[in-house]
Amino acid sequence: MAGRPEVFAALKAVLAPFADRLTVTADTATAYGLGVPGHRYREQASTPFASVKDGKSYVSFHLFPVYVMPDLLGGVSDPLRRRMQGKSCFNFTALEPELARELGRLVGQAEPRFRAELARRAGRS
Repeated sequence: MAGRPEVFAALKAVLAPFADRLTVTADTATAYGLGVPGHRYREQASTPFASVKDGKSYVSFHLFPVYVMPDLLGGVSDPLRRRMQGKSCFNFTALEPELARELGRLVGQAEPRFRAELARRAGRS
């Protein structure tokens, strides 16, 4: 059972301003996802961009562009970096407002660059 609805809601709110430019791929009580429209990924209708999942022990925030463009993490604060699990996932049991703002800035930087990278790669096909 998911146990951190307030953290999930706060992380979902970080992504909400981007929903009008991206495609909502999941929107349930425990999962929210955004994809880049017009760029298919495997069997999915859009390329994954970011997601939030309320799990058993923590809430995960995945920002897929940092996997493709790790330089986006160059200015990430140590407190946010300590939340990283793997290359593109941040785990939270609580969310401080300053980390939510930092994630919002990171998502804002990632969105146009990721779109440009997908367009560049599509041009190679």
